[in-house]
Amino acid sequence: MNNETQIVKGILEGCLLKIISKQEIYGYKAVELLNAAGFTVNEATVYPILTRLQNKGFLKIEKRPSPYGPDRKYYFLTSEGEDSLKAFEQSWFKINIIVNHIMEGDRNDQA
Repeated sequence: MNNETQIVKGILEGCLLKIISKQEIYGYKAVELLNAAGFTVNEATVYPILTRLQNKGFLKIEKRPSPYGPDRKYYFLTSEGEDSLKAFEQSWFKINIIVNHIMEGDRNDQA
């Protein structure tokens, strides 16, 4: 497994929470939105994360009819999910600043 895959695995949960905080969503739509944002993911990556988030109590589901077959599971954030998203955002902004500082320092040192 390459470094990018390891990094992305740790970030997708927070990104899914953010996407779901903006709109109720079903799993395949989440895959589409993540791919549109620049990730390269598929259902085999996203559905286990959604299940894990649901098992942690961060998401609730509502089944609704689909025009294309079986009912779809729509995901919503719980209050615990909102708290987890806030914690992720705080951690992400802190880590982002630190990593960018280090990476930019490398470029400045080589100039």
